[in-house]
Amino acid sequence: MKTIEIIGYQRANLGKSAAESFRKEGLVPCVLYGGGEQVHFAAPVILFRDLVYTNEAHFVHLNIEGEECQAILQEIQFHPVSEIILHADFLRIGEDRKIKMEIPTRLVGKAPGVEKGGALVRKRATLKVIAFPKDMPDHIDVDCSTLDFHHAIKVSDVKIANLQFADPPQASIAVVEVPRAAKLAAEDAAKAAEAPVAAAEGAAAPAAGAPAAGAAPAAAPGADAKKGEAPKKDEGKKK
Repeated sequence: MKTIEIIGYQRANLGKSAAESFRKEGLVPCVLYGGGEQVHFAAPVILFRDLVYTNEAHFVHLNIEGEECQAILQEIQFHPVSEIILHADFLRIGEDRKIKMEIPTRLVGKAPGVEKGGALVRKRATLKVIAFPKDMPDHIDVDCSTLDFHHAIKVSDVKIANLQFADPPQASIAVVEVPRAAKLAAEDAAKAAEAPVAAAEGAAAPAAGAPAAGAAPAAAPGADAKKGEAPKKDEGKKK
């Protein structure tokens, strides 16, 4: 793993107002943990560019007014609106102790699901890795060459010697999803295929109250009277 050097200056004044003054001067308030006493210092914000805005993990060589040590960036805080770096925590490391870092993932290989029109989605941009510093990688390649529709590569699928993963084994790293447009097109095609079947079934069934084919029409009332027969006169009426 590559190492980035950050030069710092010890801070005598602590607190919110002092931290704000440092930020106005282009410095980031920092704290170094590990190895005994905490060290409060400030470092130029420009030195964080290659450490923070990158897709690789790095070790940090800290030089605080002549006192040097190896460290890792443990935590960093950004302003919620301007995204200016507000504060950074570093952890002193040694070659004889395991450390935990968040290592960026890289998706490699062409997924079969993508060739069929799917979209490759990265679910985890980083993985929490526990290892000795000498074994810590700057990134982790995730092979997607066997990934098809609705399949996922999980943390448990990644096997790298001397590395232990702290993320849940069943957590997904990458999946191939069907795009919404493709889903709608498939639904429309299914509806179009069902429409002729439904129409044929509707044509075959007789309408409610309609006579069945070949059946004689119902006789009208009084149709059984003889044709041309005159109505009978009232026999009780005398001339």
